[in-house]
Amino acid sequence: MAALPDLSRFELACLRRLWARGEASVRELHADLPRGPSYSTVRKIVERLEQKGAVGRVRQAGKAWVYHPTISRPAMLRKEVQRLLDSLFDGEAAPLLAHLADVKALSLDDLREAEHRLSGRKRR
Repeated sequence: MAALPDLSRFELACLRRLWARGEASVRELHADLPRGPSYSTVRKIVERLEQKGAVGRVRQAGKAWVYHPTISRPAMLRKEVQRLLDSLFDGEAAPLLAHLADVKALSLDDLREAEHRLSGRKRR
């Protein structure tokens, strides 16, 4: 499998909208995004996503191009979390968890869920 591309925050924001919708035109993506970027900026970002292999496109019955994700959300999530770990935490998860606990971003339910997932992984 080809390596996943590095994406900017705005490229990821557009891709998140596509994952949620399944497919969308640039106009639909532009309407979904918070106020700020122009239509032409969104179009350029979607073109860049296509060049990077993150989206594909089809023309629908004479209408505008409709774009769809070509990479999965779980695969991109794994890549981005690993990039975060490598760049800020020297590849270690424990300091990230400690930071999340310190800033109160982890609840007891979150920790129980993590423990449940880890115990399931031990059994496999």
